[in-house]
Amino acid sequence: MAAEQRKLLEQLMGGSSSSRAAQLSLNDPKVCRSYLVGTCPHDLFTNTKQDIGPCPRVHNENLKSEYEGLPEKEKQKYGFEYDYMRDLQKYIDACNQRIDAAQQHLKKTPDEIRQTNLLLKTISELTSTINNGLLEVEILGEMGEVNKAIDEMYRVHQARQSKVERERELKELSDTSGPSGHQKLQVCDVCGAYLSRLDNDRRLADHFYGKMHLGYAQMRRTYDAFPKEMRGRIRPLWTWMVLAPVPRPGRADRGAAGIVEEEGAIAAAGKGAPSVLKSRATRTVHGAISNGLR
Repeated sequence: MAAEQRKLLEQLMGGSSSSRAAQLSLNDPKVCRSYLVGTCPHDLFTNTKQDIGPCPRVHNENLKSEYEGLPEKEKQKYGFEYDYMRDLQKYIDACNQRIDAAQQHLKKTPDEIRQTNLLLKTISELTSTINNGLLEVEILGEMGEVNKAIDEMYRVHQARQSKVERERELKELSDTSGPSGHQKLQVCDVCGAYLSRLDNDRRLADHFYGKMHLGYAQMRRTYDAFPKEMRGRIRPLWTWMVLAPVPRPGRADRGAAGIVEEEGAIAAAGKGAPSVLKSRATRTVHGAISNGLR
């Protein structure tokens, strides 16, 4: 659906949009790197409650095919996997926050927690009373104290009945506690949606095969597939060197190779090249980083 909307927009804008996209290169900051490497999150949730709108960057099938056709070492030079991983992590973290908030909403009230703890304590004490009573009955029987054994067995029977009643109360409290306890709600740990344990198989299947759930499941699988040493790390500094240099008057059409060539000429001429080279190289890298983060 997102791709269809994009094509419709291009038709409304005329051929200029397509021609501009054709002029872009892989390292252009206007190109969506998540789309190049995998699936852009903006394309996963169209027409759902989590719809985040169209991607502000360019999705170009030719550039995606060009990137996918590169050798693995060439892909690593671009470092786009780090951008994709950072993009996925942003949406996964936001989803996890919604899940935590939803789970907090379904938690028991302080009074319900107090009642639950009291019932658990009572059940534990009754269990101990029953076990000790049965042991006492056995000892009294061995000693021939039949009447005392019968009396103790009656107390054990009463304790058992009381335990059954407390367990029933605990179950009822568990089923009805919480703001939405009557619906027996729980939170999906993948997408954060509310699920009811009373739902039939058809409704549960509609959820688990729904677009929003599948979208978050795909993002989590993709993120987990990245090597652990990559997670949480920023793009390596050397990968910024392949990004488009910052255009400057009179040199915009020369590219990084022309800049390096000029710096070498300055150094050969002995015109203070070391400080100039460091300054211009620093500006080139910083400009590339700035473009890459926009």
